[in-house]
Amino acid sequence: MESLKQLPTVRKALLYRKLRSDRVECSVCERRCEIPPGSTGFCGTRMNIDGELFTLVYGDISSIESRPIEIKPFFHFWPGSTALTYSTWSCNFRCPWCQNWTLSRSLPQPRSAAFTSPEVVVRNALASGDEGLCVSFQEPTLLTEFATETFRLGRERGMYACYVSNGYMTNEALALLKDAGLTGLKIDLKGDTETYRNYCAGVDVEKVWRNAANAKAMGVHVEMVNLVVTGVNDREEQIESLIERHLSELGAETPIHFTRYRPSYQFSNPPTKVETLEGACEAARRLGVLFPYIGNVEGHRYENTYCPGCGELLIQRLGFASVRSRMKDKAECPRCKTGIPVIGRLVEKRRAMSF
Repeated sequence: MESLKQLPTVRKALLYRKLRSDRVECSVCERRCEIPPGSTGFCGTRMNIDGELFTLVYGDISSIESRPIEIKPFFHFWPGSTALTYSTWSCNFRCPWCQNWTLSRSLPQPRSAAFTSPEVVVRNALASGDEGLCVSFQEPTLLTEFATETFRLGRERGMYACYVSNGYMTNEALALLKDAGLTGLKIDLKGDTETYRNYCAGVDVEKVWRNAANAKAMGVHVEMVNLVVTGVNDREEQIESLIERHLSELGAETPIHFTRYRPSYQFSNPPTKVETLEGACEAARRLGVLFPYIGNVEGHRYENTYCPGCGELLIQRLGFASVRSRMKDKAECPRCKTGIPVIGRLVEKRRAMSF
């Protein structure tokens, strides 16, 4: 075990507490795994070594790529920009339809892992012309120790920082990330209590809603995404209940995206009907959500941002690219002057299309 501690991707964990008999409780996610010496928790990325908790994935980067912010999706957060997006291994959920299962179902191998420093990540982001940093692809909470370092370095250079997460971090982890520079949080909402119980290995959905509300109260920009899975969480009453909870916890101005599921990994149910997504988006608008969207249906009119006051088309999108915005100097509708909650200036990098 002593030799394991000498490896570059093995570092002392930031969030844990010591228990009896050299056991430790991990405090990075709400599973709060109680880990005996020599063992790892549910996700396999943290190990109890001699009564102390260590992360096994510090700087162990499984994927890194400059990507449009809209692909996360963030639609009201630095539209048109790109973020250097990176990940590590494993996950604290077990969703059977995971599209990134090659990463989320792979455990870290610290003895053979390549190490990437926070300085190299930020330097690569600057060289690529990225406006921000994003941890995504698999659950970013598992990379918290490394992410806090890259976020601090990025903030010093004027970069934003965001997570694409299942939202199951602890309050302690969320506060740590905010202090390091987290400015955007997109949460993948799986559905209702039944969905989490049956498909996500015993996760408590209340903790997810709590984190979304707490992040917004901290001043972090929040957007919610509901992957609508055929035969799982696509019933009208399930969707309307989720919308009502969204309104009560996060308010009418917080964007919500209803995203199309396609068969992947261990799940073969048919793709979500576009009509189901349209019904969800229209129900959200009817119940009071100002900015509902459809995802994974390229070219759909509900990819665009419309003024909730007069219906004016404000940001036109095609797929994951912001293609044109009518909001130039101010985050408001040029027609009726309704304020639009958009964080950061529009970054015009890609091809503009006419309305």
